[in-house]
Amino acid sequence: MLQIDLHTEITCPWCIIGHHRLDKVLAERFPELDVDIRQYPVLLLPDAPAEGLYIPDLLRSRYGVIDPKASFARPEAEARASGLDLDLSRQPWTYRTQAAHGLILAARDRGTQHQLAVAITHAHFLEAKNVSDADVLADIAVAYGFDREEARAIALDPEQHRRVEQEAARSMAAGVRSVPHFVFGGHIAINGGRSEDEIASAIRKAAGVARSA
Repeated sequence: MLQIDLHTEITCPWCIIGHHRLDKVLAERFPELDVDIRQYPVLLLPDAPAEGLYIPDLLRSRYGVIDPKASFARPEAEARASGLDLDLSRQPWTYRTQAAHGLILAARDRGTQHQLAVAITHAHFLEAKNVSDADVLADIAVAYGFDREEARAIALDPEQHRRVEQEAARSMAAGVRSVPHFVFGGHIAINGGRSEDEIASAIRKAAGVARSA
């Protein structure tokens, strides 16, 4: 069993690409490898308002970007290279993610954590859904081991939001500075927009470490 620790933010374009590439590499190159993928939250905009932030305005005010499409070109091209149809203009808003991460943490005991994280990320980018909305999250979570009302309660629970914030702070304290951040087998760490070959190489090295330990 190879443990893969994955630190991501739901609303980060490179994270949906990282999810896609990790799953693709595991399916195509390591079909016999038994893995345990554990998701950890990173909060890029922890104080975003409840109604969300309009991405063109955010890019202009924070980075001086006048043409959002130009800044989308590289991640979109990288996604297409791996077979993911990612059009970042589909989702013009970004949202608080404490509620979504809270559900993902709760899914650990159900054995559906990674699958739920992927589903919520897809809902955000590919379906342009508001992933800070408890009803939206509950609708997604019912396919991953949750009762709808239970999922909604978890998404709304301030204590679960605080747990997410504590986990995110621990990730930062452990040195997570960019996302996605992968740790394979507790030994091999890579981060950012890594290629399929780089992910495969890290898995191969970590699996070798795990077999020889």
